[in-house]
Amino acid sequence: MSDLSTAFPRVEAFLHRIAKLCILLASIALVVLILTFGWLVFGRYVLNMTPTWVEQLALLLICYITFLGAAAGVFEDTHLGVTLFRDMLPVTVQKVLVILIDIVLAVFGGVMLVAGITLMRFGWTTMLPMLNVSEAVRTLAITSSGGLLMLFAGSRAVLRVLSFGRPAQTSNEEGR
Repeated sequence: MSDLSTAFPRVEAFLHRIAKLCILLASIALVVLILTFGWLVFGRYVLNMTPTWVEQLALLLICYITFLGAAAGVFEDTHLGVTLFRDMLPVTVQKVLVILIDIVLAVFGGVMLVAGITLMRFGWTTMLPMLNVSEAVRTLAITSSGGLLMLFAGSRAVLRVLSFGRPAQTSNEEGR
């Protein structure tokens, strides 16, 4: 990185593309979930043959929808947060707290990543009932979300530390 002012937009654009991909994949999973339940209802009430694999697929899809959506929410800074007390503090203290929050989120993502890898190793040979895919496919959602949380929050913390003395460029950045 030769110049921080040119590096920030490139890093943010790269992370933005990854977050949009998370939202796209979660959206596709949601559509598949809805179609699957439509097939369940059709199979049960019209064909009188309940497809038994729907429940397991639904559980798998919900894992991906939830974890990918959570990672994108961390990137977009739309995750649950209570800012009442932080907003009452001086601006410099607010900036420090926001950086600490990003660091805590990145560490939490790292713990999810390591725990997810452990779960993937443990469940690699176990097959999900009715789907005949490895249990590791389900825990991949946890692992990927942890890695994405670590990437999104960690890079945001680094960028905030590097630009700590600079004034905020837009009103949107002050809320982040």
